[in-house]
Amino acid sequence: MATFKVVVRKKRTDGFYPVYIRVVHRSKMGYIKTDKLVTEKQILKSGEIKDAIVNEYCSREIMRYIDMVNRKDISEYTVTELIGYLTETDADVCFSTYANHFIDQMEREGHERNAKNYRLAVNHLERYLGSNRLMFSLLTTAVLRKWIESLGQTNRAKEMYPTCVRQIYKRAFIEFNDEERNIIRIKFNPWLKITIPKSDHGMQRAISAEACREFFNRPLPKTKMLSSLPELGRDVAMLSLCLGGMNTVDMYELKKKDYRNGIIGYKRAKTRHSRRDEAYMEMRVEPFIKSTFEKYLSTDKKEEYLFNFHQRYSNSDSFNANVNIGIRKICEDMGMDKEDNYCFYTFRHTWATIAQNDCDANLYEVAFGMNHSHGFNVTRGYVKIDFTPAWTLNAKVIDFIFFSDQKSKQGKARDLEASEEKLFRISKKMMIYGRAYFKGKVVGELTDIGFSNVDQVIAKLVVQLPKDIPTGCNVQFRLTNCDTQREAVYERSKGKGF
Repeated sequence: MATFKVVVRKKRTDGFYPVYIRVVHRSKMGYIKTDKLVTEKQILKSGEIKDAIVNEYCSREIMRYIDMVNRKDISEYTVTELIGYLTETDADVCFSTYANHFIDQMEREGHERNAKNYRLAVNHLERYLGSNRLMFSLLTTAVLRKWIESLGQTNRAKEMYPTCVRQIYKRAFIEFNDEERNIIRIKFNPWLKITIPKSDHGMQRAISAEACREFFNRPLPKTKMLSSLPELGRDVAMLSLCLGGMNTVDMYELKKKDYRNGIIGYKRAKTRHSRRDEAYMEMRVEPFIKSTFEKYLSTDKKEEYLFNFHQRYSNSDSFNANVNIGIRKICEDMGMDKEDNYCFYTFRHTWATIAQNDCDANLYEVAFGMNHSHGFNVTRGYVKIDFTPAWTLNAKVIDFIFFSDQKSKQGKARDLEASEEKLFRISKKMMIYGRAYFKGKVVGELTDIGFSNVDQVIAKLVVQLPKDIPTGCNVQFRLTNCDTQREAVYERSKGKGF
């Protein structure tokens, strides 16, 4: 909190002392000069002024400064910036300076991703006008319209950037203008006559179940890197596809405390600040994905994060970029054209599309499974949600893609009812029905007794596998205990697992 005190400084050659208001902020000192002068006789030995008129004037000024300070967050201001704010009441306000403070505050409040978009918007506006010190008076309706027109060829920026700048304006009007006290530092609102264009409708990036099978069952391209990016891209895409289309930022930010009894509970980063329910979601880790899931679990006991991604990537953006590089390398190895390459969001879109088209889910169920608010964000803030319908739908999507060879949009997938809470046990007296799948097709099958463990069943199925399965490809094994009617699924890689 800033403090103020009336002081005098050096005596002038005419014998008078100029009166100042001293400002102390963040342990730094500055001075605001008044138009008042006092003589040596008007100054006490303590340095205080005994002139009643001067003291009354300075007291009013200090009260006004305190009121201005109380109406604005000045915690990050330097003492020079604070003095500028207090004294330039009638002067033009610097948009660039205010915008940077506004964005910094967003970051401190945990809105990092939104802050990034706001900074991109401000930086683009500054580049367009050729200055990093834009004043509010410069940003007229005509100027902003021409800037928005320059964004016309973009898909999202033409809506997002102006919206961000308008929001900064809205906040500045509240902070700098006070009609009751006749303080109007921002003289006009240019946005009253501006219509912000809508962004282009997002292109559907979903692929078919057949394309998914080809992607996930393809041998990984060779790399000289110690940590294979294609392997990372494939695995994270798989995790997303099998966790209801979970985003990379949410995966990256998962904490160990968020994973209990096979259930992930998290708040979606993109919308947690804008929804009453904080975009909370729970998703069950299905048996099929368990091995890939555990592959990336952090083994550091001091680490708070669930996955070890933080050990390799400094932030979620870096993590997402490397995941996309890995996915792109697989696509290139498949001989795909550049414009047809998949990205991480391909698999989130695919989950939604297959859920609706092939698993008989309606749009409400798809939205619920993907943690969209679907128009009920207020209601969700009051109701304790049962997330099991989303788990069931997610299991159906996995089932359709990885445990059938059906083409997309051709029928309903079987529901995977296996529960990870139930232990899958084998003894020599139990009848086991086992199937091996490659690209969704059954390539091995048996029904027999005499097995002591899962590996023995898989070993017998492996003998039946076609010899032309490339090294590095994954094969899925589904085992059913005919006595208990319990089921489990496993995945093995040729060259490693068999």
